[in-house]
Amino acid sequence: MKFALIKERKNPIDRRVVFSPEAGKQMIDAFPQATLTVESSDARVFSDAEYQAEQLQVSKYISDCDVLLGVKEVPIEALIPNKKYFFFSHTIKKQPHNQKLLQAILEKNIELYDHELITDKKNNRLVTFGYYAGIVGAYNGLRAFGKKQNLFNLPKAEVLPNQEALIDCLNQVSMPPIKILLTGKGRVGKGAKEVLDKIKIPEVTVNQFLNQSFKHAVYCNIDVLDYNKRKDGKNLGEKDFFTNPEAYKSNFMRFAKQTELYIAAHFYADGAPHFFTNQDTKSKNFNIKVIADISCDIKGPIASTLRASTVANPIYGYHPKTNTEVDYRQKDAIAVMAVDNLPCELPADASIDFGTNFLNYIIPAFFNNDKDGILKRARITKDGKLTKAFAYLQDYVSGK
Repeated sequence: MKFALIKERKNPIDRRVVFSPEAGKQMIDAFPQATLTVESSDARVFSDAEYQAEQLQVSKYISDCDVLLGVKEVPIEALIPNKKYFFFSHTIKKQPHNQKLLQAILEKNIELYDHELITDKKNNRLVTFGYYAGIVGAYNGLRAFGKKQNLFNLPKAEVLPNQEALIDCLNQVSMPPIKILLTGKGRVGKGAKEVLDKIKIPEVTVNQFLNQSFKHAVYCNIDVLDYNKRKDGKNLGEKDFFTNPEAYKSNFMRFAKQTELYIAAHFYADGAPHFFTNQDTKSKNFNIKVIADISCDIKGPIASTLRASTVANPIYGYHPKTNTEVDYRQKDAIAVMAVDNLPCELPADASIDFGTNFLNYIIPAFFNNDKDGILKRARITKDGKLTKAFAYLQDYVSGK
């Protein structure tokens, strides 16, 4: 079977890739029945020469390959008919901006596999960039705090070579005695937590965070039942929250009163309570100065996230009184960092981690008859039609 790493063509260009040169070499060594061609690219984090140094073929032509591996959406005009494609398609929630993309995939008889859908039998994702979103998001949040409070000026993450360099930069600044709140304990949350731990900011309990003062910076990592409570006052556990989110209301404001920097690394489910509203931000008890919204749900659970920001301009201001965007340096503005493609800022580290998992979990499925159903669960289209699991997208592709 012939695999190819495709050139990223979405604008702005993403420098990440499914396989690093080392992972690509490991793949063809582990699976002699497979070949791997690297489509030439001058934007990828790893150069063509680095792939060639691992004895991998680099070419401008990949039309003879069977399985094409990318990261971001492939522009319609670049799609090659009758191929198998892997990339983040951003179509399964009927995203309007990608409707024509999915229509073209069906018209071109492309078998589409979405990285977001690559899971085990328990629906746990097997390949993700979330961990590195957490790392960069925490760094960007601390950077935004320094800029907002005029305390220190860290370089952008994108100009630093790796995670170690991010940590080195953070360790060179003096952090004031602030309280940092982190929501989320999944991959994204773990990435953010690692940054806070590596720069030796102590973690405290919920009770300590809410009721004690400190002479140094501290953080608290909370989960859904810390910032939500049942409307009837019952305590039925986390499973009940995910099953019946409409039975809950936000309990977040008790944290907002004590927090200067909030790092949002949670997963937000439809129907769950909003963390805080615009009205909440006007309260004298709302003390948050900077919000690093890694989750980046636009106009959703975090009222201050009006839009996604960009790597080029990662910080904007939110004015509680007007519920509008302003310069984050304004005195009454809350500084918001809401970049929605954070792993792009650590492309090498993120690609290495992603490629290791892709090699371990996905490539074997091509040669063991997909015995664990990994490919089947991730497949959105086949033979010019939506697969059974994604038949709900029919009105979306029909333009209804």
